[in-house]
Amino acid sequence: MYFEFVRGPRRARVRICSAPRMRLEGRKALVTGGASGIGAAIARRLAAEAASVVIGDLNTEGAGKVANEVGGEAVGLDVTEVASAAAVVEQLGPFEILVNNAGTDEFGFFTQTDPEMWERVIAVNLKGVLACTHAVLPGMQELGYGRIVSIASEAGRVGSKGSAVYSAAKGGVIAFTKTIARENARFGITANAIAPGPIDTPLLRRATELGEIGDRVIEKMTDATQLRRLGEPEEVAAAVAFLVSDEASYVTGETLGVSGGLGMV
Repeated sequence: MYFEFVRGPRRARVRICSAPRMRLEGRKALVTGGASGIGAAIARRLAAEAASVVIGDLNTEGAGKVANEVGGEAVGLDVTEVASAAAVVEQLGPFEILVNNAGTDEFGFFTQTDPEMWERVIAVNLKGVLACTHAVLPGMQELGYGRIVSIASEAGRVGSKGSAVYSAAKGGVIAFTKTIARENARFGITANAIAPGPIDTPLLRRATELGEIGDRVIEKMTDATQLRRLGEPEEVAAAVAFLVSDEASYVTGETLGVSGGLGMV
């Protein structure tokens, strides 16, 4: 059983349905960084809701495994290269849905970092969002429909020790999302961001490679949440599925925290 939101000419109503939901049937989605972690969970969830999913990732082997699992397609994609993003859209687009998920971080207090590290982290987390969004927007504008969801971070709203550059990039994603929402509403396109907190992913677990310091970082992030636990990738994927569905047709320019209450003020 599930509830379906139905818009009529004069009013909206909710009806109870007994069949499985297929909210994304007929929609084609591009998920970046979908070879593992949150991206893989997003690809699985969108496919489960009947979307046709294309997984773009530098890790083509991992992307291929997820694509085979969900009946989608995998393609090599370097989000830091504008030409790579444009080529994927030209080859496999147009897309009604874009999920900007690809991300990376390199833990270290800011004074211990260098400009080369800044470039790497900003290129994936911010430039990648710009490149992929720029590639899909013309097709969405022509269709008169689009759903863009970018995975930001609570670090982009409250900051995160040891991740100054990552926090700056994710803050940029949030501001960029609001602007895209303003510019494209007239085309029937919505743009929203999700701000995960500490999610149990390979990227987060890499912090444990730092030994005791990494363990303390994860412990402190967990303690900072109201629910006192790490989130699961599937919990982020559920939020994405809502935002790219027509049930969220009146939601745009927002940043949804999926963080166990970490961002509460």
